[in-house]
Amino acid sequence: MQDAATEAGPGWRERYGALAAEVCRQYADIPAGAPVRLKKRTSNLFRPRAAVSSPGLDVAAFDGVLEVDPVRRTAQVLGMTTYEHLVDATLAHGLAPMCVPQLRTITLGGAVTGLGIESASFRQGTPHESVISMDILTGAGELLTVTGDADDPNRELFYGFPNSYGSLGYALRLEIELEPVRAYVEIRHVPYPSAAAMAEAISRFVQTPQFEGRTVDFIDGTVFSPGEQYLTLGFMVDEVPPGLSVSDYTGMDIYYRSIQRNDRDCLTIHDYLWRWDTDWFWCSRAFGAQKPLIRRLWPKHRLRSDVYWKFVAFDRRHDVSGKLARLRRQPQREPVVQDVEVPVDRLKAFLDFFHREVGIEPIWICPLKQRDPNARWPLYEFDPSVTYVNIGFWSTVPLPDGVSPETGSVNRRVEAVVTELDGRKSLYSTAFYDRATFWSIYGGQEYPALKERYDPDGRLLGLYEKVVERR
Repeated sequence: MQDAATEAGPGWRERYGALAAEVCRQYADIPAGAPVRLKKRTSNLFRPRAAVSSPGLDVAAFDGVLEVDPVRRTAQVLGMTTYEHLVDATLAHGLAPMCVPQLRTITLGGAVTGLGIESASFRQGTPHESVISMDILTGAGELLTVTGDADDPNRELFYGFPNSYGSLGYALRLEIELEPVRAYVEIRHVPYPSAAAMAEAISRFVQTPQFEGRTVDFIDGTVFSPGEQYLTLGFMVDEVPPGLSVSDYTGMDIYYRSIQRNDRDCLTIHDYLWRWDTDWFWCSRAFGAQKPLIRRLWPKHRLRSDVYWKFVAFDRRHDVSGKLARLRRQPQREPVVQDVEVPVDRLKAFLDFFHREVGIEPIWICPLKQRDPNARWPLYEFDPSVTYVNIGFWSTVPLPDGVSPETGSVNRRVEAVVTELDGRKSLYSTAFYDRATFWSIYGGQEYPALKERYDPDGRLLGLYEKVVERR
């Protein structure tokens, strides 16, 4: 297949048809009762799963943009296309996906079946909300084109697919909406003395996205401590504003540190979309990549999240961190890698708890509001009238003597508090919910019917088994 960042042109339907036929053939050849997995080169999941002997569906050819239509502002995209390749193709037309998750190797299909969020989510929602149609290879082995149209016989699959994590099927092709973008993003880092003040500002900006008389295009935030937090406001502009120059955070300079130093900044739209990827937010510090000498020697093209992910995967396989801690007689540490959402009026309560009982810093926050108030996404349902705030935290915490990381004591406590605050958490990482609690949050009334209709023989692992039991 051609380079993933290019468009296949008017012949894309024939090419896509051949690819789809091949993967359907692979699926049919898997013996009944054998586990079905995707054979992927990259992952952004932070939950381990049991090893399987089956080779998996080879979907390597499904990374590519089939067509960008600059008039309709849409794109036809293969399901395993990374956002890095998708953005390269759309920016060439002055367009971008409505919501671009922060890491380059997140795939469009993964973001739709597993959710994603970014700084445009306060106005454009999450990636699945800008999907027009999808071709889904179901657990029953059928290739169905699904839409949200009222007369679509598979409309329930269109709305039930987000947050199903491949337990109902796999998206092979997606048609998505795009929005026009400008060459640069002017940035303002606005400090707030407390979580309460920041929450109040978020509510105000979501309701009326204006700052100093200008329309705000992007909002996210960084919490460094209970008394130091910032909202970062982005304004798309055609030219570099007077008094600013274009910053580059792909080399020695580190983006999140600039938030504390500069109240104004400017990035190209490309670099703005990937501003968090270079240092995996701030997680690169765990690998020494923020130390000046190491950073100077580190190849620039390897300052990116998927490189750090390989270190994490190696450590997970061989328990390097745990062995070193035991050797040094240091406390065992529990990985706490989560994204959660709570209503904005409960943001202060969650952050107060988090600072007091968990203590990971910095913390990323991102406002979120459902784009279409009339839509209902049953496996990850929001109140469309409420503004939510995504809170992301990714590190480890020391445990008391005798407490094993496998118990998930800190993660369980986070889950309990999020549930108490009428929130929910993304399922890309470890989860410990009992079945009753899980299904009360994640579509337990609708999911069994979807599973029965689209995977009647249970060829795909169920959602609870996949994300909680980690089979």
